[in-house]
Amino acid sequence: MESSSSSPQTPQSDPLEAFPQRSLEPGDIAVLVLYFIFVLAVGLWSTVKTKRDTVKGYFLAGADMVWWPVGASLFASNVGSGHFVGLAGSGAATGISVTAYELSGLFLVLMLAWIFLPIYIAGQVDMYAGAIFIQQSLHLDLYMAIVGLLAITALYTIAGFAAIGGMEGLKEKYFLALASNRSENSSCGLPREDAFHIFRDPLTSDLPWPGIIFGMSIPSLWYWCTDQVIVQRSLAAKNMSHAKGGSLMAAYLKVLPLFIMVFPGMVSRVLFPDQVACADPETCLKVCSNPSGCSDIAYPKLVLELLPTGLRGLMMAVMVAALMSSLTSIFNSASTIFTMDLWNYIRPRASEKELMIVGRAFVLLLVLVSIAWIPVVQASQGGQLFIYIQSISSYLQPPVAVVFIMGCFWKRTNEKGAFSGLILGLLLGLIRMVLDFVYVQPRCDQPDDRPSVVKDIHYLYFSMILSAVTLITVSTVSWFTEPPSKEMVSRLTWFTRHDPIVQKEQVPPATPLPLTISQNGTPEASVTNIQLEIVQENISQCHSCDTTPKRSKVVRAILWLCGMDSSGKEPPSKAEPVIVSLEENPLVKTLLDINLIICISCSIFLWGYFA
Repeated sequence: MESSSSSPQTPQSDPLEAFPQRSLEPGDIAVLVLYFIFVLAVGLWSTVKTKRDTVKGYFLAGADMVWWPVGASLFASNVGSGHFVGLAGSGAATGISVTAYELSGLFLVLMLAWIFLPIYIAGQVDMYAGAIFIQQSLHLDLYMAIVGLLAITALYTIAGFAAIGGMEGLKEKYFLALASNRSENSSCGLPREDAFHIFRDPLTSDLPWPGIIFGMSIPSLWYWCTDQVIVQRSLAAKNMSHAKGGSLMAAYLKVLPLFIMVFPGMVSRVLFPDQVACADPETCLKVCSNPSGCSDIAYPKLVLELLPTGLRGLMMAVMVAALMSSLTSIFNSASTIFTMDLWNYIRPRASEKELMIVGRAFVLLLVLVSIAWIPVVQASQGGQLFIYIQSISSYLQPPVAVVFIMGCFWKRTNEKGAFSGLILGLLLGLIRMVLDFVYVQPRCDQPDDRPSVVKDIHYLYFSMILSAVTLITVSTVSWFTEPPSKEMVSRLTWFTRHDPIVQKEQVPPATPLPLTISQNGTPEASVTNIQLEIVQENISQCHSCDTTPKRSKVVRAILWLCGMDSSGKEPPSKAEPVIVSLEENPLVKTLLDINLIICISCSIFLWGYFA
């Protein structure tokens, strides 16, 4: 007879559970807490140091960054937690083809510095840097997060490759990484035969090679060469040479994602096939709450299983910091555009306090919309986060990119042509995007009954079609309408960037008329009366400003935390142009050009080796 007081058996963990150890060790929690205490301290220090209660203090960034912070910020702004999770997940699901996006970005970040930045500088672009954190509050946090991610990722990448026998072991075992509960009569869950190739079949593959070359380039050009989040980093450089050096640094860093994100995702599939490579919808729902697939857990699964106590907590901390940096960058830049370009146009007399409140309210709205959009992301593109992002980009970005390219390189492009191309292109892109949401991609074991425009036209091919339609529309409308004047395109295109600067005539401010009576008596008297009334009104407003009631300490503390403290207010000021000269030191320019050739050669080698 067994004793009733026997010790209870430790419950067996479910083999299909993605993360059986749900709680962090005390060492992980300690590292996590210490990291965020440091981040909070840096943030509070920057809050005290900077003036955030004015438009200039909140939106305006200086132009004194040298090449290495420019390059680091370019790479860090592009690569966040979404990249680590998304690229690793796509690598686990389909192989290395997703690397094409990173290698394509390598060329385009160089185009930003060598082709597009001179146009921006020649036009003396006034850039309101929505990411003040680059130079202040998140300057250290952003770099520390990315450096921490890269360093720890290198550790578990080495550990993962050692566990499977290196690169040769990965090539052999990846094709054998099948879920144990997969049906033998189904092709679902099988690794792709072309998993180690970037260029794939133009008709039946997940990323057709014509789409990679042509369809991928247009949305990527929009992102790297026109998006404010990226361009403002380069415009923060102290001169043209430092901007080029920063782009070169970012280009070299763009080689890393293949080795520290995509390959580790494939390693995770080899080590944990039942979870990462699950093919049955019910099993996937149990593993990761997503019946479309669980490949996106490849990266966190590898981290939590291979890293020791302490490093797990540090990895979680830097992942969250990278996520916060990416979201801050995007939200802040979107808020800048809405506040300074749209709201300021609707209400040109808006006070600085109103602009600050509107900017923060718009960020809050973006956060709420982002949270509501999560279920849509889960159900799209077979549960692959990175592919979902790229498909949406292919529907919305090509019209903007084509119009921008036409404006930079064809002086005949006018407002009517650009507007017509944008409207038609965005309308077609929105229709295709809505169709993708309505007709969701079926699972592997289900028939595909979607319309042909969704089923048979890959999103990269649709990007090519959309670009062609926009190009034809802009060209046709611009050709048959009035061309822009010479003054309108001066220093704003590639071919006019060296035009002489034309100083606009400054209209002198109106001076008060003397209190004299003219021969007819009436006009001067009426003007003088109006001026006196204005002066009296301004004086009364000043008196009312001086008598502003004092706020309580609690209200003042809340306003200070939100950056709305009115003490030490400075008058509104327009952003000064950033880099203002295209001149470069001949020796430095030659060295940069040689480095450019080396960087492009390395990229071409990688394309050829993995193609």
